[in-house]
Amino acid sequence: MMSVKNLLEQRITDTLEYNYMPYAMSVIVSRAIPEMDGFKPSHRKLLFTMYKMGLLNGNRTKAANVVGQTMKLNPHGDMAIYETLVRLTRGYDALLHPFIDSKGNFGKQYSRDMAYAAPRYTEVKLDKICVELFKDIDKNTVDFMDNYDGTLKEPVLLPTTFPNILVNANQGIAVGMAANICSFNLAEVCETTIAYLKNENVDITKTLKAPDFSSGGQLIYNEKDIRHIYNTGRGSFKLRAKYKYDKDNNCIEIYEIPYTTTAEAIIDKIVDLVKNGKVKEISDVRDETDLNGLKITLDLKRNTEPEKLMNKLFRLTTLQDSFSCNFNILVNGTPKVLGIKGILKEWVIFRINCIKRQISFDIDKKSEKLHLLKGLKKILLDIDKAIKIIRDTEHDAEVIPNLMKGFNIDQTQAEFIAEIKLRNLNKEYILKRTDEIENLEKELEDLQATLKSETKVKKIITKELKNVAKKYGQDRRTEIIHEEHVEEITEEHLIEDYNLKIFITNQKYLKKIPLTSLRGNSDQKLKDDDIIVQEIETNNKADLLLFTNKQTVYKLKIHEISDCKASNLGEYLPNLLELDANEEILYVVATEDYRGYMFFAFDNGKAAKIDLNSYATKTNRKKLANAYTDIAKLIYITYLNPEEDRELVALSSIEKVLVFNTNNVPSKTTRDSQGVQVLKSKKGSTMVKIMSIDAVQFENLDYYRTKNIPATGKYLKHSQG
Repeated sequence: MMSVKNLLEQRITDTLEYNYMPYAMSVIVSRAIPEMDGFKPSHRKLLFTMYKMGLLNGNRTKAANVVGQTMKLNPHGDMAIYETLVRLTRGYDALLHPFIDSKGNFGKQYSRDMAYAAPRYTEVKLDKICVELFKDIDKNTVDFMDNYDGTLKEPVLLPTTFPNILVNANQGIAVGMAANICSFNLAEVCETTIAYLKNENVDITKTLKAPDFSSGGQLIYNEKDIRHIYNTGRGSFKLRAKYKYDKDNNCIEIYEIPYTTTAEAIIDKIVDLVKNGKVKEISDVRDETDLNGLKITLDLKRNTEPEKLMNKLFRLTTLQDSFSCNFNILVNGTPKVLGIKGILKEWVIFRINCIKRQISFDIDKKSEKLHLLKGLKKILLDIDKAIKIIRDTEHDAEVIPNLMKGFNIDQTQAEFIAEIKLRNLNKEYILKRTDEIENLEKELEDLQATLKSETKVKKIITKELKNVAKKYGQDRRTEIIHEEHVEEITEEHLIEDYNLKIFITNQKYLKKIPLTSLRGNSDQKLKDDDIIVQEIETNNKADLLLFTNKQTVYKLKIHEISDCKASNLGEYLPNLLELDANEEILYVVATEDYRGYMFFAFDNGKAAKIDLNSYATKTNRKKLANAYTDIAKLIYITYLNPEEDRELVALSSIEKVLVFNTNNVPSKTTRDSQGVQVLKSKKGSTMVKIMSIDAVQFENLDYYRTKNIPATGKYLKHSQG
């Protein structure tokens, strides 16, 4: 057993700093975050290995050979390296411009379950566009470093002639940070970069229209969101699938899906929705993906509207999905989140440096050659003398010094002359070689001028970009659709609409029964001594407002209430609404548009006509207080249609009767408004009852009718019924 004395106390912060921080930095700098050439180290090591294997121009080789050779630069397991290779292939379809020309089964980016073949069965070579990745890499355009065991050299970055960082999608999760870079159309990127080189303040949205993905689909364009992404490097946009309706077979064929999802994920979700009864329009779902590409087929039931169904599926599945951007890039070893212009700025700096290094390399090589040719020119004056010096020299070691003395040249020039073949020691050969001097001097002069002029270097970059766009540019795969042309899919689109009846019973039960269920079965099952007190015909998309004796209104969405049959008791409202012990439901109204009025009458003779829109809320609130005033006792409540004011009969405690029209009661928007006086009090009388005019039988209604309120009414004539 370990002694307590042997335990050492360590501060957790020190442990994290010494042990965890180096790991975190390694993941950020050497694994997960892409650099200015658009590659993570694993990608770069793999592609450089293939370049050194001669796979840029040669025939394909087994992927297993590439994986094995890559291990010299990348000390990981073979399958980890092969997975990296798979993503870069043309067969996998993850990139707009794949870097590896592949043969065999590499799976598909849009498939979760389609497995790629083992590396011993597949063949690969570098795709043509890789010429642009390695251009002039042997001319000191980029730095090289030792591999992990110091036996080989590998490039720190690749000297890409176009902003590859923007052309192919890249994702990485590091420690405490991540990167998620969407892809853009190559031709658009090149055009934008050229425009930026001419004017750094250019509006890049004119040329860089929107992200573009290898999976195609549609991008829902919101200018504000796109500009935010372009400016900050963060934000999100929506992608949706493309489909077509086959009228003959009554089916929908989905042939392009968002880059962020898979066919299996979509199918699984649709199957779940069908099983749960949330989507009833689909009879079968099939994955018909084949050599021609992705295809998900949905067989439809009769009378299904394809567009309406797809709008529902866009809301409920990843057929419409979001892509979250995080343009986190390593710049000189430091992670930075950059907007598009920030990325272009850093790439231009990087590319200018590559070209200047290449020019410097060419200047050095041409200067060396010019120096040698100038030495050769000197022996042209007397070739015989050169031959005589060599022939008369007894010791080999003295040939170079003697040539240096004889023609006043340096050692390098002398060695070059000494190495010329005997057959080339003729005037014609030497004249041909020395004729290059003038061209070399002019070339060197041009190179020196270019090296000193950033404008000329930018012209070279522009020329390369135009060439890349011309050779490798392709049409957009992802279609742009503007947000204003896309129907907003709200919760209402997902609600099944049908007509129904709501029944409220005296013992506080609520029954929601579709009209189709009521046909031929109108007998309602109720508890003993229970009766139906209110019956409302409405539809499944309406809201239900339930007014109680506590000046409260409860709001329910009818589609959230379970359907029931006439033979069921229904929902018990005290449980459904969590009513107080002595809280009673007084009146229920159903509405879709909150048009119309609630009419409240009180024993003090006042009446309030409240705009129903006062009970509408932007949030999904279930309970509203102050549904009506509590200043007097409520004796009557009803709903008035917006264009249907009606006559009511008011009775007082001293048997006074008043017939009035609700049109004379002004509407209010404040829910707990006290309203206006309708029936005047006389001798301390109160209003005790309000009835519909259809519920009374008076011989002379005009006797009790008034055009103006308030009024005291007329005494009831008892001789009348």
